[in-house]
Amino acid sequence: MTNSENSENEVTADHMASLCLALTKAKNEDEVRSFLTDLCTPAEMRALSERWHVAQMLDEGELSYREINSQTGVSTTTVGRVARFLTNEPHKGYRTILDRLKRKNKNGQDKTKIGDTKIG
Repeated sequence: MTNSENSENEVTADHMASLCLALTKAKNEDEVRSFLTDLCTPAEMRALSERWHVAQMLDEGELSYREINSQTGVSTTTVGRVARFLTNEPHKGYRTILDRLKRKNKNGQDKTKIGDTKIG
């Protein structure tokens, strides 16, 4: 790796660390939504929300990739990619958050229930 590539990777890692820290500073859902709206284009927001919706549907385990595609409009390629990150990749980001959301909130409501709403 050249010095230029190494320096670029460090800047990218620093930027990612800064972004992750910024996300942890949001106090509630509205603040996260506002921050993401400022940060992302509408297309990026749609892509993020689609992937999250697909992760929730896959975690429920009731539908095939094609059924998820049919219900959401998300490509089977994207469904497969989300499934791979949900189950096989070492990051476990989807899994960590899904598991936390499965816990009952103080009122006993399940926070993971999702609708069959078509995205877009």
